[in-house]
Amino acid sequence: MPRTSPAPSPAPPSTPTPTHCPYCALQCGMNLRAAAQVSDVVEVVERTDFPVNRGALCGKGRTAPAVLSSRVRLTEPLVRRPATGRLEPATWEEALSKIAEGLGRTQEAYGRDAVGVFGGGGLTNEKAYALGKFARVVLSTSQIDYNGRFCMSSAAAAHQKAFGLDRGLPFPLEDIPRTGCVILVGSNLAETMPPALRYLTELKENGGKLIVVDPRRTRTAEQADLHLAPRPGTDLALALGLLHIVVAEGRTDDAFIRDRTTGWEEARSAAMGHWPELVERLTGVPLPQLRDAVRMFCDAGTGMVLTARGPEQQSKGTDTVGAWINLCLATGRAGRPHSGYGCLTGQGNGQGGREHGQKADQLPGYRKLTDPAAREHVAGVWGVDPDSLPGPGRSAYELLDALGGDIKSLLLMGSNPVVSAPRAAHIEERLRALDFLAVADVVLSETAALADVVLPVTQWAEETGTTTNLEGRVLLRRKAIDPPPGVRTDLEVMHALAALLGHEKGFPVDPEEVFDELRRASAGGPADYSGISYRRIAEEDGVFWPCPEGGAGTTHPTEDHPGTPRLFLDRFETPDGRARFVPVVHRPAAEEPDAEYPLLLTTGRVVAQYQSGAQTRRVDELNAAAPGPFVELHPRLAQRLDVSEGDRLAVVSRRGRAVAPARITDSIRSDTVFMPFHWPGEGRVNTLTNPALDPTSRMPEFKVCAVRVERAQN
Repeated sequence: MPRTSPAPSPAPPSTPTPTHCPYCALQCGMNLRAAAQVSDVVEVVERTDFPVNRGALCGKGRTAPAVLSSRVRLTEPLVRRPATGRLEPATWEEALSKIAEGLGRTQEAYGRDAVGVFGGGGLTNEKAYALGKFARVVLSTSQIDYNGRFCMSSAAAAHQKAFGLDRGLPFPLEDIPRTGCVILVGSNLAETMPPALRYLTELKENGGKLIVVDPRRTRTAEQADLHLAPRPGTDLALALGLLHIVVAEGRTDDAFIRDRTTGWEEARSAAMGHWPELVERLTGVPLPQLRDAVRMFCDAGTGMVLTARGPEQQSKGTDTVGAWINLCLATGRAGRPHSGYGCLTGQGNGQGGREHGQKADQLPGYRKLTDPAAREHVAGVWGVDPDSLPGPGRSAYELLDALGGDIKSLLLMGSNPVVSAPRAAHIEERLRALDFLAVADVVLSETAALADVVLPVTQWAEETGTTTNLEGRVLLRRKAIDPPPGVRTDLEVMHALAALLGHEKGFPVDPEEVFDELRRASAGGPADYSGISYRRIAEEDGVFWPCPEGGAGTTHPTEDHPGTPRLFLDRFETPDGRARFVPVVHRPAAEEPDAEYPLLLTTGRVVAQYQSGAQTRRVDELNAAAPGPFVELHPRLAQRLDVSEGDRLAVVSRRGRAVAPARITDSIRSDTVFMPFHWPGEGRVNTLTNPALDPTSRMPEFKVCAVRVERAQN
């Protein structure tokens, strides 16, 4: 495919460069220009023309340039010296040679699958694509997955079952204020995606209703017309109870069910076993509130259900999302204008990162690795024999759990599982047990600090590449500045390693060249990018996939497909065009409270930090706002424990212990405690979390486990 335009070059210092925030999946638009202060690299200025955030930014976005500073980031390769046991500076040639030797030595001794690859949901589409290709072509290993498995894999699996296609939001954000009622499940937009809160504000200004489902009365829940506070781990029962009431009160959309769905009778029968009084006992949500929620949702005429990590990060997350989808289908709130189910993707490129080959069971274009036709197509683009491609490997947690066992060496890019993985102390032990660990990252994260070789790589403002936001809008991040001397791009790293491992060709360093290959690899797949180019993205403020190339296979392909902002209006992406009801029933969390561990722990984020905090914890302004972890508990629980505000508490689960100061508030259930997950050390909450996996998505149960709380010994 010929390039349609040259790759954008950095703008002159006096000209602002339009680009996108490096953090969450909103991918807010921003401009970068030369900083007024000599100590700063660039500064962020408002970009009002981008439709997602219309100029608004949260504190993380405003301060993102702080991590570009050489004071806080890696600027030279590091190699662990046997004589000292410490990471010390090295040349690029030495560092790359050591990685090639380490990976090659492992595979020669133990076989191809003894080397694992672990990626990240923050990598651009080009990097994610190249990393998947590198694993399967250069290393010939099946052992690749990424931290996006911990983000929205349950929603993705439920999407596939019900609709035949997974895109986080099947409609643009601008549709949210136009619906009649939104049920927001397990999302605190006010802290996780502050610029998105305007869509809920506009919804209410337009006369729409907002229902928030969350065990805590968050800043988002305070905006709601109705707040339902279920016991953690009971979101599935709640959705089934609401559907039961819909059926019992005759509020189903029978024409929609008949004309556009299949499987209703089985799903209806399953829901009818969850009568309201039972659901009240299971969830703790009063029966009148259940009925009010059904009335609000059904009387509105149009409606949406939006889920996030709350219901998804559970060992039954796929079924839980499926139950909320069933509620949408039964009421005709799907496949119609201003109605539908959507998932609020979390990580910056969580959507695109899983579409193009980082996931253990997928090939580019969201193709299945087990599909012979998909293997043949992608292998043809790559110039390899389809039979040479390895089969599906382990999911993220299972891969990390196997480190030091079947997997002897690991190449890791853009992730920090020492902080972010469930049962984190165990995962840290597994990382230490490896024969060889290589990490490419922007900063010396807690995981990078364990490595044998660390490579300093470029970040958002120093490179060009595409991401796909939570709407399915493919965007262009433009290079604004050059990286510090000694820092290379991830594409340059993979190009060099591939050459050292015997693959001189096939791994270009130009991101637009990689994207053009990605377009060919995705052509005809569920996530078809073939009609998208850098030129189109720049001119159109992003292009929604699927966007197939016009005249594919001819000598004159075109880019005239408009993209697909709204999915499913005419048909669902199933063989018969109908959505599928999936019958589900409630089951308890993998770990319920008992006499030894009588409380429930749930986890989440705070507005001033992001994910494992590897980058945001290096920004003074953000640390001043959120300096460390805390334990949120109800006054009644605090009284029972004889705890005062600020007292050091130990939260203990079957997997370990985390210590942080008490934060007493009546905005949380009295049987539940909350901790944010951005910090390492003694306050690392993922030391406690349960790695019990959803049987379909392989999502760990981050959001609920049994704990006890006690005073910490000083």
